[in-house]
Amino acid sequence: MSAERAVVAIVDDDPRLRESVEELLESAGYVARSYASAHSLLEGGLSGLDVLITDIGMPDMDGFDLCECVRQMRPELPVFFITGRHEIADQSRARGTAGFFRKPFDGDALLAAVDEALRTAQREEGDGT
Repeated sequence: MSAERAVVAIVDDDPRLRESVEELLESAGYVARSYASAHSLLEGGLSGLDVLITDIGMPDMDGFDLCECVRQMRPELPVFFITGRHEIADQSRARGTAGFFRKPFDGDALLAAVDEALRTAQREEGDGT
């Protein structure tokens, strides 16, 4: 990872979870930007983001729909899903993303996964892929 701090977006309609994940990320040295909805993230744009963490179950646009929009605009952006739902179908639909975490999740595991996704993206960028 470069000397510049990575920017991680958190999208969740639960303000307590957003705040908690934001604090976790910032304590690990990341810049955290939180959004109450998929629409608010998309309105602000995806430029400058290095990782996206999104809830699956949100009103209006769920995490799966947000992920599809992100893939069209920034296919290289690592996307992590977090969810309080325990449906096996959700995990199957999340294949191809950077990760899938069920609430309550281990903060250290999330940080390790974000770090690994950033290192992988940096290696791929260095390879020109």
